[in-house]
Amino acid sequence: MTEPKATGPASYFPSIEKKYGKPIADWKALVRAALPAKHMELVAMLKEQHGLGHGHANAIVAHTLAEADG
Repeated sequence: MTEPKATGPASYFPSIEKKYGKPIADWKALVRAALPAKHMELVAMLKEQHGLGHGHANAIVAHTLAEADG
């Protein structure tokens, strides 16, 4: 059986891990460590301090914050 295809922000995760060489759990830990902060502040942090592209940073932040709200 194949796993269901990821949708939404999680659909970016395989390419993020491949491009930046870190597991998603590491990126999420960085976001959680920077809380409390606004969504776009967290995106800017990932872009400026870690070199992520906007879409990848946004996907990680959105997914992490959605988990925190859940």
